[in-house]
This record gives sequence, structure tokens and C-alpha cells, in this order.
Amino acid sequence: MNETDRPASPPADAPAPSRRGFLGVAAAGIAGVMLAPGIQLIEVARAAAPGTPGTGANPKVRWGMLIDTTKCASGCTDCVDACNTENGLDPRPTPTSSQWIRKVEIKEIRTGRTQSLPVMCQHCAHPPCVDVCPTGASFKRADGIVLVDRHTCIGCRYCMMACPYKARSFVHEPLTNQKPDVPRGKGCVESCTLCVHRIDAGGTTTACAEACAKAGHGAILFGDLNDPDSEISKRVREVTTKQLRADLRLDLGVRYQGI
Repeated sequence: MNETDRPASPPADAPAPSRRGFLGVAAAGIAGVMLAPGIQLIEVARAAAPGTPGTGANPKVRWGMLIDTTKCASGCTDCVDACNTENGLDPRPTPTSSQWIRKVEIKEIRTGRTQSLPVMCQHCAHPPCVDVCPTGASFKRADGIVLVDRHTCIGCRYCMMACPYKARSFVHEPLTNQKPDVPRGKGCVESCTLCVHRIDAGGTTTACAEACAKAGHGAILFGDLNDPDSEISKRVREVTTKQLRADLRLDLGVRYQGI
């Protein structure tokens, strides 16, 4: 090779390309991955300080819900309907369609007393679904919300078997008319996200809690369990609450009053 054919060497004082810069460019390329028209799965703009609307999880927060079963009416499906509408789920669930909240009836054997209550992902501090996932698709955010990464979910459904609350669903069929803020996909497992798209946009409540309040029931309270001044923390201190299958010691983000 002649001297004139050699590529020009960078100046001695030129900064070396950083690994972070390279990864930033790679991430920008990934940002165009689409599940369906108008639904972008990966957003690059997640680099600001946590806790700012639109920037991801705040590790100082523990999002959760308190459900007052004494205010939850048998036959009422306001929370279920709101969840289906908010997340683009089938309004008339079939045995194979996804359902992120389901109403269940429980009966106390000793007294015969019956109660109706909603059951969804309990957003465990120690989630079994995360422990058994072979790809890391099931994960818990720093703010306590348990989610599924649809990029890495392989549909093995181990998490569904591990969940003590039967809170996860598998998407069997192709999906259309999806919500831009709630991307979903065939072959993936999914469950209640505590309306994470609302939280990351600066929202303060979930669709189910909002619908329950608008209907005049007030059975669902959403908030930060770590904030001693939040309404949910005050209620948890003031009333007796229980966790479903407390014997499993999973430290649930969803608490129940009146059971």
C-alpha cells in the first residue's frame, strides 16, 4: 500500500470513541422496532432522572393498591370493564382471551359469609414469576411494578404456572386495533401493569381505581406505599389489611381490607 493509500490517522489529541456513545447509537437504531403501526416498543428517551414524568421508575416509590372488599359489590364489573377498555382487551373475555382483572367470590366456611373482590397481579416484592423466567422477560421495576418484556418473552408460560394468583394470561391470537400506549403481541404472557403507561406519563391513578371512584364505590385506592403521607399509607396504618396467601411471604403491593 502506498503512503497516499493509507487511511488518515486521527489527531493525537482526538478523543477516543466511547462505548457509551456507541451503545447510544445502537439504541437509537433499535428505537424504530415496531409491533404494529403506531406502536413503538422501545423508547430511547429514558435517560433523565427517575421520577420525572416519562422517564421511568423511581426507586423511592412502591406503587400499590388497597381494595376495600366491604365496598366491592357482587356482580359489579366496573373495574374489569375499565381495565379492558384502557388496555385494549376483549370486552367479552373468552376462555382463551386475556383478562388482567377478574372478580372472584369467596366464602367463609365457618360463617357462610360471601364476598366479592377483584384479583389481579399482586406486584410482589419477591415475585415468583421473575424467579422462574428463563429469559428475564418477567421483571420488577424499581418502583415495585412487575412487568413482562415482550421483546424477550418466549411464551414458555413458566411464570403463569409459578403465579399463586393465576394473574397472568397468554395471548393466543394475533391482535389488531391495539392501544399505542399498551403494546401487546401474540405468543406473549401479560398481566396487570398498574397502568404503568399512566404512571410514567405523570398520572396518579389506575383505570380500575378511577372507574370505581366514578361509580361511587371507592373500593380501590391506588398510591405510594412508601410515602407515609399518602392516603394509601395512612389507610394501611389505620385499618386491618391482609395479603392474599400471606403465608408465601411475597410482600404484595396489593392489600385487601375486610377479608
